[in-house]
Amino acid sequence: MSAKLKRVEFSLSPADNRRLASLCGRHDEHLRQIEEYLGVEIANRGNGFRVTGPADRSRRAESVIRSLYEATGEDEPLTLAGVHAALQHAVMPAAEAEEAEPETDLRTPKRVVRPRGPRQRQYVRSILTHDINFGIGPAGTGKTYLGVACAVEALEAGRVQRIVLVRPVVEAGERLGFLPGALEEKIDPYLRPLYDALHEMYGFEKVQRLLEKGVIEIAPLAYMRGRTLNESFIILDEAQNTTAEQMKMFLTRIGFGTTAVVTGDITQIDLKRGQTSGLKQAMEILGGVEGIAFTQFIPQDVVRHALVQKIVEAYEAYGRADGDDKPSG
Repeated sequence: MSAKLKRVEFSLSPADNRRLASLCGRHDEHLRQIEEYLGVEIANRGNGFRVTGPADRSRRAESVIRSLYEATGEDEPLTLAGVHAALQHAVMPAAEAEEAEPETDLRTPKRVVRPRGPRQRQYVRSILTHDINFGIGPAGTGKTYLGVACAVEALEAGRVQRIVLVRPVVEAGERLGFLPGALEEKIDPYLRPLYDALHEMYGFEKVQRLLEKGVIEIAPLAYMRGRTLNESFIILDEAQNTTAEQMKMFLTRIGFGTTAVVTGDITQIDLKRGQTSGLKQAMEILGGVEGIAFTQFIPQDVVRHALVQKIVEAYEAYGRADGDDKPSG
């Protein structure tokens, strides 16, 4: 085995202690992430690095380290998510990497949001060019966050007049009437991921002002019936928990100048047994309809902690094995 290992030595320039610290991360956590992802060993002293592992992986690690060091010269600090994205880009097929190049950065008042990986870029491009978009896949792939970023950018650019956030309220089996407070207070817990994204891009006070003016609107899915929404950006989150009837109702609310983004994970359906998921049915019915785009994310697209990807993959493997054990017929 050792005969197959290759040692790659190289230096980074210009030598800059601040940039090197950013590259390595706190307690070398960025280097440890690269080691674990690519199956190599990394040692460094100052700006000199040594990578040991299979030849192709050692060269790939060198390429990742060099590209990350170049990124440390930018204003934004290097993060674990950024390292993860660089690793994903390094292992993707050349054709996918080439396709990922077109500019898809989203400029919001507080930050620039950069899609990570080919499917996130495809997702953003689809939202920018289609009226109805579906983002389907496991948690942590950026479906909701990127949808909110696209909505904020569209509002700031004047392409829409308001943002409407919609979600089915079924997680705990509670009815809206049993929850205290006004409508917004009743459904706030269910819309927290959307709020968190908005706060990052606008700031808390600006979000509150936009809510008060009705520029950002919170609407439980059940309250969408009978409406037609023009010049709006609508996000339906957790769409796997819509019924078939609710999904059809929602999609037919779309008016002129409106963009709709539907996100969900069909492996986490909380509907009662026997109810058909509107998201799963929409995937079957609308796949070939012009003007509607589908982006299917996979566990490798997860941009949270590296363990999240492993958890998703482990559950998927368990589900497949469990299905194999079931008697046929």
